[in-house]
Amino acid sequence: MKAELIQGKDSGCFIIAEAGVNHNGRLDLALKLCEEAKKAGADAVKFQTYITERIITRTVEQAEYQKNNTGENASQYEMLKSLELSFSDFRKVKEYCDQLGIAFLSTADEEESLDFLVSLRIPCIKIGSGDIGNLRFLRYAGGKGLPVILSTGMSTLSDIDLSLNALRAGGAENITLLHCTTSYPCRYADVNLRAMVTLRDAFHLPVGYSDHTLGNIVSVSAVALGARVIEKHFTLDKEMKGPDHKASASPEELKSLVDDIRNIEQALGDGRKEPTETERGIMPVVVKRIVAKQLIPEGKILSAEDICVKRNDKGLEAKYTELLIGTRAGKEYLPDEPIELV
Repeated sequence: MKAELIQGKDSGCFIIAEAGVNHNGRLDLALKLCEEAKKAGADAVKFQTYITERIITRTVEQAEYQKNNTGENASQYEMLKSLELSFSDFRKVKEYCDQLGIAFLSTADEEESLDFLVSLRIPCIKIGSGDIGNLRFLRYAGGKGLPVILSTGMSTLSDIDLSLNALRAGGAENITLLHCTTSYPCRYADVNLRAMVTLRDAFHLPVGYSDHTLGNIVSVSAVALGARVIEKHFTLDKEMKGPDHKASASPEELKSLVDDIRNIEQALGDGRKEPTETERGIMPVVVKRIVAKQLIPEGKILSAEDICVKRNDKGLEAKYTELLIGTRAGKEYLPDEPIELV
């Protein structure tokens, strides 16, 4: 992982391909998701690691979007249990990511899963929006000595402040905040992308965006606004059965997003306003320069009627026109001949 990113240095946007539970509880699909994330050019692929019994009661219903996407009325417990991968599975996923050369990340929802992930030498801890305000868990996570990426969906500045205090009380130092809207898919009207800037200004931390919208425009806009991390759900097939597939990017769309982000990073540049190398090559034939408007005898005091500006590859630039008026011609100038200081 780009440690420089978490430390707030200028190393480019860190792009996380959010596989989540789009493996449908199958190790082979999880490994394939790692392959596709690598092909797309993402910096990391991220999953969700949990022990179902420890994160949810058996009676909680699925969210409405989950019911719509799964087509089932099973409890959320039953759904999550069917999507749970074992620690042994995740160990194989991590090994495969190491072989591919892509960072392995996973969101832990409870302490035992977090301990397991840390044992795999993950580069940072990702904490989901559902644990904003879970102060005991946040202090525990902060004590692991790793950079932390904290999603902030469904929260207020006060909630985030409490959560940051808990992370820091545990010992966390390098923290990145991700703005997100917990809605799948998220409507443009609900994105509120300026809130990402509010987070940066309020807490003086690196910020990013966890994108649940369809398409690339919001993630690319977030990078233009200063996002240091972009997280985007993706799937092998949007038609697969499961809660998140329909709101996820296809492998081709993920590749398009990565390309768009890298292009906007180039387009943002370094902020200095000066001619580019390309412009310097064009300037000699498009920049207007001062030339004689008519025959000018040597020694004549130049007036506005004697000179004009035209495209020319020699002579003084047009910005010096006012300085020339009232000076004496050092030589005879023919019409369209560039004026020089003598």
